[in-house]
This record gives sequence, C-alpha cells and structure tokens, in this order.
Amino acid sequence: MSWAGPEDVYLSTSLASYLDKKLLVLLRDGRKLLGTLHSFDQFANAVLEGACERVIVGELYCDIPLGLYVIRGENVVLIGELDLDKEELPPHMTRVSTAEIKRAQKADREASELKGTMKKRMDFLDMD
Repeated sequence: MSWAGPEDVYLSTSLASYLDKKLLVLLRDGRKLLGTLHSFDQFANAVLEGACERVIVGELYCDIPLGLYVIRGENVVLIGELDLDKEELPPHMTRVSTAEIKRAQKADREASELKGTMKKRMDFLDMD
C-alpha cells in the first residue's frame, strides 16, 4: 500500500468538486479536451464522458468527438470548469467540419515550416 502525501489528498479533494461537471482540460502537448468528469484517481488520471477535442486554427474551430476518454494525470496542465451560461467561444469564431480543420492545420503547419526555413536562410546570409 502506498502512502498518499498531503498534496495528493488536496489534489483528490479538489477534483472531487468537478465530478459530473463540464470541464476544459489542457494537455501537455497543447490539445484541449472538453467533457464531463466521470471519475479520477489519486494520480489525477481522469475519465471524461462525452469528450471531444477542440481544435482551433486562426478563427476556425472544430470539436472532434472522442466519447469516453481516459487522460493520464501526468499529461494534464490545467483543468477548469466551463460556465454553461456563457458562450464558450467569441462570436467571430467559425465552426467547421473535421476535414476542414485538418486542412487548416496542415496549411498552418506548412506555413510555419516555410517561415522557419526562410528564417534559417536569412540567418545564414546575415553572418557578419
């Protein structure tokens, strides 16, 4: 049997207040998940019910359904309760299909890579 330190008890009790509430979970890799907290353990591993991944590219967004989703606690950066009475996103954001957001992600990634390549070339030429 492992001993739970005071910080473990605090973490568990603070997550208990989020049970059955709609949450936004930010992961270490930058993904944003939305869903209802179904359960958790002392390591902050969590199960989201009705989960989806919110992908945002510029002013476009898409909620990709994931269903019942298990999150390893060490990957969690932030957990916050969503206010159901407020709009989740600013009005200028446009909801698009999964295919459209994937195309936008690819274009954004390619633009970033091109920018990085151009910067390296400029740095090479600027060798004082």
